[in-house]
Amino acid sequence: MEQEAGQGVLTSVLRGATQSGLRAQNERLVLTLLRRHGSLAKAEIARLTGLSAQTVSVIMRALEAEGLIARGEPRRGKIGQPSVPMHLAPGGACFLGLKVGRRSLELVAIDFTGQVLAERQVTHAFPTPGGTMDFVRQALPEVIAALPKSLRARIAGMGIGLPFHLWDWAGSLGLPEDAMAEWRQTDLRAEIAAEVPFEVHLENDASAACNAEIVLGDRQGAEGLRDFAYAYIGFYAGGGLVLNGTLMRGRTGNAGALGSVPVPDGSGGSAQLLQVASLSTLEAALMGKGHDATGLWESASDWDIDADILEAWIARTASALAQAAAAAGALLDLEALVIDGWLPAPVRARIVEATRRALDRIDLSGTTPPAILPGTIGPRARSLGSASLPLSQRFMVEPSADVLA
Repeated sequence: MEQEAGQGVLTSVLRGATQSGLRAQNERLVLTLLRRHGSLAKAEIARLTGLSAQTVSVIMRALEAEGLIARGEPRRGKIGQPSVPMHLAPGGACFLGLKVGRRSLELVAIDFTGQVLAERQVTHAFPTPGGTMDFVRQALPEVIAALPKSLRARIAGMGIGLPFHLWDWAGSLGLPEDAMAEWRQTDLRAEIAAEVPFEVHLENDASAACNAEIVLGDRQGAEGLRDFAYAYIGFYAGGGLVLNGTLMRGRTGNAGALGSVPVPDGSGGSAQLLQVASLSTLEAALMGKGHDATGLWESASDWDIDADILEAWIARTASALAQAAAAAGALLDLEALVIDGWLPAPVRARIVEATRRALDRIDLSGTTPPAILPGTIGPRARSLGSASLPLSQRFMVEPSADVLA
């Protein structure tokens, strides 16, 4: 399909998507509290924010009128009028997320509460800019068409989760060194933004997954974590860093890159964590023993693979993650290392438990070791995290210890 001059090939099918700007600060504060707590009455919001009851009422009426929040069942107390809790309306907005992976591309659409409404995925030997754009041009209209009609005009942005410095990994993928050199000159965000009528955001894929844990994760209220390192185990292991509830991006946008942290390689030397605790090493181990490894990428709900090879890989992965947790915890006094990935839930549970045991064997005198916890998002963390980027930017505030804790 040829692109008409001056018009992106995606714009025609997406015309009518919302173009409104960022929410007012107090409105975003209320929406953030509702996302954190699930539902709240006006009096509870006034108490948490310090805003007057009248101000909260005005904000709530405006948000309800826009379809961003909805009323729950009244709560009747012993005296006075019943209070009416408010909650986020699923149909309030829609967000798109594109995950660019070393073995697959995935596009998802989520509603205002983070539920997946539509998705498309393809596998590949390695990602290329042209192949990625071809996928977006085909999959995005299909995803939009699968949305409820009421949400097609409420698309509030698109996020992209992209491994940074992709060109550095050609050799480890068994490719010629220049196979992915085109990524050096590619601005994927700008190319997609030129063809869609809404904002497009870009983040490192593992950091995007970490953002999903912050925004959509099941760690609400008093159980919420504010300072933690995050590890996502995909083709390569990556990570993110959260301080005071905020995703830290760093000077070059690559803060919390756990995959690059040096760890013992088991032979007296050192290696980057991604060379040990990644699915690429499990794939290589399976193929080295003559096993078919394609099942690793087809589904993360269940793996039918050699038990001994899997057990050995889990042990090495856990040892490397424990070393990274010990270093990060000592440096930043973190609450936890959260582990997620393209993993069946039972495999993730085994990695978490093995990492706890490995951390117990490390001398951490003088520090408080971080807890080792499973992630709450699962295999889709990178794509959902990509979709959470515009959600964060447009409808949430940066965490505040006195309001959002």
